[in-house]
Amino acid sequence: MKKIFITLLAIVATTTLFAQDQQGSLVKTGDQVPNFSVLTLDGKEFAISDLKGKVVLVNFFATWCGPCMKELPEVESQLWPKFKNENFAMVSIGREHTKEQLEAFNEKKGFTFPIAPDPKREVYAKFASQYIPRNFIVDKTGKIVWQGVGFSQEELGHMMKVIQENL
Repeated sequence: MKKIFITLLAIVATTTLFAQDQQGSLVKTGDQVPNFSVLTLDGKEFAISDLKGKVVLVNFFATWCGPCMKELPEVESQLWPKFKNENFAMVSIGREHTKEQLEAFNEKKGFTFPIAPDPKREVYAKFASQYIPRNFIVDKTGKIVWQGVGFSQEELGHMMKVIQENL
């Protein structure tokens, strides 16, 4: 009985995550990435249109989001050091956060990957209507090749595999 309950719980959780991804996403895998530009905390412009020829990870998070706070340290310790090079770019976009809020947040956390504010959800609204953390991998031609919502170690491993395959 216990095994049946655990199996059913796993199916419901997986189905819920899949439904959330489908329900909240405004772009599909295979679509061209929506055009956007943000200013990162260090004052540099991150314009997706300038990144053709690179594999790009676009991450959306919020400082109040529990799964986001589990994901970002893993991105910092595993993903960013492995892929940080001239063929890869990433930006982590703070949904509904100002530059000042993200500067205070990052002063405590010490993340080294590019972080940018999206205080009015203008960039986020091009990709999704709800649910974070949310990640999009864009290939060298500007096509979305993978997207995910939520965080788990398995999801991070899969995301890293997709990045590696597209480099």
